[in-house]
Amino acid sequence: MYFDKEFKYEAIPLINRFKLSEDTDQSLFPKGVPWVRYHGTYKDLHINLIWPGKDLALGVDSVGTVSASLITYASIQALKPDLIINAGTAGGFRAKGACVGGIYLASDVAFHDRRIPIPVFDTYGIGARRTCFTPNLIKELNLKVGKLSTGDSLDMTPQDEAAILANDATVKDMEGAAIAYVADLFSIPAIFVKAVTDIIDGEKPIAEEFIQNLVAVTEALDQAVTQVIDFISAKCLSHL
Repeated sequence: MYFDKEFKYEAIPLINRFKLSEDTDQSLFPKGVPWVRYHGTYKDLHINLIWPGKDLALGVDSVGTVSASLITYASIQALKPDLIINAGTAGGFRAKGACVGGIYLASDVAFHDRRIPIPVFDTYGIGARRTCFTPNLIKELNLKVGKLSTGDSLDMTPQDEAAILANDATVKDMEGAAIAYVADLFSIPAIFVKAVTDIIDGEKPIAEEFIQNLVAVTEALDQAVTQVIDFISAKCLSHL
């Protein structure tokens, strides 16, 4: 599992629930990186929970596509996972039916801020791709399904908005499409569980609403991820 953004709220409850232990010798990743691994066995699953850690210069959480790409690559190389789960918060679009606290499983991912207005390069920049197909998981847990659009900014410029509309996205984050790109390079299936903290096309400022709803929404995210893990247990990928 890869957790983005708020470690305290998103990851710690699951670390406790699954009784995961921190990798203290830090030999798995290159020396000097802030990335942290927690690991353990739950039922028949060996779980590795990876957190990007804090920026070494500024002390803030390492959000965004660069950090997400690097840590996904390093984790695949070191751990050889059968499945990647990216769990985190996202903004949602009221026009697409999103509401605060809603949990989405992303059916597709794409970028909205890689604008390359040259034939073929424009398609490469968008980087649209399907996620791992999990019809049984969606049906059993009654999860909402929507497309995810990824960019490196919390706010949304008019150009971003146009690209997000073109991507037909219901939710917006800062990591998903980058993780999907790396996972696709190595043919590792990936699923994306996103909890809506703020309504992008709503009345409230995005940052204010994000902070206001973070604690309650991440509790819902933790419950959803636990249900996903329980469903995956004892199943092969083709049965998801």
